Amino acid sequence: MDLFNTGTGADLNLLPHGGIVNYYGKLMSPATANHYLQVLLNTIEWKSDEAIILGKHIFTKRKVAWYGDREFEYTYSNTTKKALAWTAELLELKAMAEQKTGETFNSCLLNLYHSGEEGMAWHSDGEKDLKKNGAIGSMSFGAERKFSFKHKQSKETVSLILEHGSLLVMKDTTQSNWLHRLPPTKMVHKARVNLTFRTITT
Repeated sequence: MDLFNTGTGADLNLLPHGGIVNYYGKLMSPATANHYLQVLLNTIEWKSDEAIILGKHIFTKRKVAWYGDREFEYTYSNTTKKALAWTAELLELKAMAEQKTGETFNSCLLNLYHSGEEGMAWHSDGEKDLKKNGAIGSMSFGAERKFSFKHKQSKETVSLILEHGSLLVMKDTTQSNWLHRLPPTKMVHKARVNLTFRTITT
């Protein structure tokens, strides 16, 4: 099922069952979103993502960064990252996400996709460091990209377009029952920055 951003907000659950996903749409003007995009591109300590797969150390074109209230350690794909101290702009965006959703977050994993050719395969954010069934706030800047969900058992799918300066929240049992991905596309040539605000419990 494809959703074309016809409804937004906490009252609309994009998933038919097994979790809650709310899309709030654009939180700011295009000029403000452009400002944050440039700040994020130029001030975040971006590094190529790492993973250890079948014993091989892999570095991705996609770049990542990890920020938080303190030096949280976050482990996924058999690698561990230590959180950096918040920047002023990240704190502003975190406050914006918290005010809109009523949730609280203590950390943020950022991804930089240089073009549509870079994406993310099907996965769920179920790492043991994360608050179980906690909310994950996903804020997008730059290129508008398709984002998809797939139920782990029924295989039914839900997709939508994430807009520049927008916020999507995944919570409840979404990570237990659904996978999500950012499919690659040759139609997009601009960069996208994605912030995923999270709650670490360790």
